[in-house]
Amino acid sequence: MTFESVDVLQRTLADTVFQYAADRKKAAGRALGTLVEIVTFYTLCSWGLRDHIAIERSVPEFANHDILHNVEFSLHPIRSLYKVEIPPSPPITAAKIKRHLPFLHDVDVKLTQVLSSDAMKRNAAVLVEKTIGPVIANIDTLNDSQCQLTVGELSTDPFAIFECKRVGVEEGMNKGPQTIEKAKQGSYVAQSVSSLQKVRLRNGQFQGVIEKPDGSFRVGYYAEVLREIINAPSFSEYAGFILTVGVVSNHGNGFTSDNYNKELLVLAQSYDWLLFLTDIGLSQFIDRLLLNPTQELMSAREAFLKSYSGKAGKNRFTKVRMDIHADETLRKYFNTHIPEVERWFNIISPRDGTLKTLQTDLRRLAEKSL
Repeated sequence: MTFESVDVLQRTLADTVFQYAADRKKAAGRALGTLVEIVTFYTLCSWGLRDHIAIERSVPEFANHDILHNVEFSLHPIRSLYKVEIPPSPPITAAKIKRHLPFLHDVDVKLTQVLSSDAMKRNAAVLVEKTIGPVIANIDTLNDSQCQLTVGELSTDPFAIFECKRVGVEEGMNKGPQTIEKAKQGSYVAQSVSSLQKVRLRNGQFQGVIEKPDGSFRVGYYAEVLREIINAPSFSEYAGFILTVGVVSNHGNGFTSDNYNKELLVLAQSYDWLLFLTDIGLSQFIDRLLLNPTQELMSAREAFLKSYSGKAGKNRFTKVRMDIHADETLRKYFNTHIPEVERWFNIISPRDGTLKTLQTDLRRLAEKSL
């Protein structure tokens, strides 16, 4: 089943899942925002980028560390990567993991629980904040005999950021002041965190400007300078560069990747890449997850319904904290269905961009020498 617009889908969720809420439509809208973030996260994981990801991390403006911006996902170069195997008994804490990592023996770790006693997994769990960057753990496998984790020492400075935005005019409203302000906020962050700056020319095109280590400037059409930076063998020549990626979804009202509203125009000129999660794609995922559930997503559905039951308790279905069984289900689903998942996205900018190009660029940046 697919829906003619996300507004219709939101009404359906309000009537079938969120009947208990005082404002059912608002509760359904918030859940839709969470689902967009989860689709983005597990898509990145299926692209082999999980161990580069930090979640909800503060990223400073370029050359202005007094101003920080929280972003949904930042991708960082890996300094070192470790495989750790520990007993599977929860809670699995930073202190327990530390015992298996000699370089952390004399370091104070956070009170992080990578896996709680009630089987809640923390994605991209930060064990330590070091001056050169965070140490982050992810669970690979968990069974009755062992827990296998990957622990990465990441660089402080990300090579890419991903932000998720739901934009457009909600049903029943004449205009959407909140969403245009969200778009402007996202636009400001996209334009301020990277050392590669945009200058608009009289013909409407963008010039790219970046300072080189000797104080000289590389100047040229933005797309050409961007390509040169991505293809460079290391970060040293273009320090501070961050590829900015936005993921947007629709409140409805008929805008698409070919029919822009003001929000999309603002975001498209600011992010290096702007991806549109289509109404059809989002509704297909939600239909299989919640409305006409498939067996392969059943554990994820159970975690979602426990989180949105109207009863007190921790949310077990977010990009940060996810039920361990739901996480395993979602990882398997996105890995198995990634060709289909990629068709859920349209490219808004760059106009000649493809998801294959974006994946290739992200991998190039991930593999650069520091």
